[in-house]
Amino acid sequence: MTMRIKRRPTRTIYVGDVPVGGGHPVVVQSMTNTDTRDVSATVAQIRRLEDVGCEIIRVAVLDEEAARAIGQIKQEIRIPLIADIHFDWRLAIAALRAGADGLRINPGNIKGLENVRKIIQAAKERGAAVRVGVNAGSLEKDLYRKYGGATPEALVESALRHLDFIVGELGFENLKVSLKSSDVWTTIEAYRLFAEKSDFPLHLGVTEAGGLIAGTVKSAFALGLLLSEGIGDTIRVSLTRDPEEEVHVAYEILRAVGLRERGPEIISCPTCGRCEIELFPIAEEVERFARGISRPLKLAVMGCVVNGPGEAKEADVGLAGGKGVGIIFRRGKIVKKVPEEEILPAFFEEVRRFLKENPEA
Repeated sequence: MTMRIKRRPTRTIYVGDVPVGGGHPVVVQSMTNTDTRDVSATVAQIRRLEDVGCEIIRVAVLDEEAARAIGQIKQEIRIPLIADIHFDWRLAIAALRAGADGLRINPGNIKGLENVRKIIQAAKERGAAVRVGVNAGSLEKDLYRKYGGATPEALVESALRHLDFIVGELGFENLKVSLKSSDVWTTIEAYRLFAEKSDFPLHLGVTEAGGLIAGTVKSAFALGLLLSEGIGDTIRVSLTRDPEEEVHVAYEILRAVGLRERGPEIISCPTCGRCEIELFPIAEEVERFARGISRPLKLAVMGCVVNGPGEAKEADVGLAGGKGVGIIFRRGKIVKKVPEEEILPAFFEEVRRFLKENPEA
């Protein structure tokens, strides 16, 4: 893949052993939706997320029991773990003591600068990272009044205010920043404004983006636009969905803006009156199959044997169906014809063969 985007220069920080910023690859994050106190369920979900490419995971810490559970969870996962903290500074301390690699805090809802000071001191001692997560829904009241709402300018002033204290007074710099809103344009403008004023790494996301369709569209638009401008060092796509879907969407956004590739890119036709097979379930089966592949390659799912290989000739391996028959092709050349009911097994076999014959594909 040819890199066409000039990344905004930022400083490098570390979340566990994962570098963020400083020109390193954009990091993909997600968040569990299990009860953190249920260690086995949380570990199982994190392992599934690891398998699909999640590189940093965040868990909700609602009470002391959840904070203590972090120690057990950490023993059974491979990726760094961030504790998500709201309101209670003591939970942040407990999570760090249990082994959290980082914290997500909104200093605006951690009451009192002295409590923020305690959190930062503990993070220093632990060698942990901290995300200053400014959110439109919990903006400080004085800034809300000053700007007449949760405007981009208000979000940026909030973030800079917290940085002045944490960096300027406390001398802590292992920080990244997010400025999130459920409104797409507020999010975009806030990140743009902040990027002009600071070189701390940015965690991108649209908060409360919605379900699979609405959330994907909002996130793809906002994150894709910012990434194309060189803004953003780590991303989380927030969906009302299984968090594995967040990771898949995140990698597709990175692929679309030419920043990273993981797993197959699937080319599939929208179907038309020439389609003579049930293409939708076939495409879904191919998508499920592709999730088990981490190497980048192009797969095609076409509904017409007449146009399929030609329109998808850039695909490494493809299938096209007709009435009662299916064809398997590689880079535009037909390699096999099979009965329609055998098209998926034949296609999967050909993909495995292609991967074996082309280890660098």
